[in-house]
Amino acid sequence: MQLEDVDLGNRRITVGGHVRPLDDLTRRAVLDWLGHRHSRWPNTANPHLLITQKTAVELGPAGKPWTTRATRNLTATLERLRVDRQLEEALTHGADPLHLALVFGIDEKTAIRYADSARALLGEEAEQASQ
Repeated sequence: MQLEDVDLGNRRITVGGHVRPLDDLTRRAVLDWLGHRHSRWPNTANPHLLITQKTAVELGPAGKPWTTRATRNLTATLERLRVDRQLEEALTHGADPLHLALVFGIDEKTAIRYADSARALLGEEAEQASQ
């Protein structure tokens, strides 16, 4: 992902060629990272969003080993965050599989599973509220 893939003003981010809305949590994380990136490497010409001490003086991205090490031993792994984000989107937008497929670029079967899970959770909440 490159710096140009983040459009803070319009609250959009491009991931894998898909333009997606930039939620508040991700926007704050990107702003925090950009502040750190600028203070740590103010003169870097590297166009990638994620850089390291090594890649700050080059033009390549941070490698997979760096991102894996950065999230090691965290309760919130990248996979868990991805799943949580998709489920949260399903809960927030009425469990619409088409919306999920468009926002996350996932296939229809995956979108339907998330929508079904959200409907089940929403049904449990409604049932508990009525008791």
